[in-house]
Amino acid sequence: QVQLVESGGGLVQAGGSLSLSCATSGRTNSTYTKGWFRQAPGKEREFVAAITWNSVNSYYADSVKGRFTISRDNAKNTMYLQMNSLKPEDTAIYYCAAALYLGTVRTILTVPRTYVYWGQGTQVTVSS
Repeated sequence: QVQLVESGGGLVQAGGSLSLSCATSGRTNSTYTKGWFRQAPGKEREFVAAITWNSVNSYYADSVKGRFTISRDNAKNTMYLQMNSLKPEDTAIYYCAAALYLGTVRTILTVPRTYVYWGQGTQVTVSS
């Protein structure tokens, strides 16, 4: 079993920055693709970013490209999401997730059903 715990959410003004972390525990000796998703009130969970197990490839939603950066440190079993130039529409609960899929097909990596392990989420609120 794998446990994911997000941290780093909070309240920030538009134009500001936040950095999220996702710590992995449990079966950390296995290889996982990891991703960030978010869900705003009344909306479906949507893809934000993903990163392959070796950090060679990263993927972003168009809405965050150029503003958010995903990274991971496998030695620390931690994944990060640096969020800059935040906008009110970025307000949501942010979830980290891990997938057993190790490929690089974007259409597979950007859907929630690919991911088998999920964190409990952390709230990000961007005020205007």
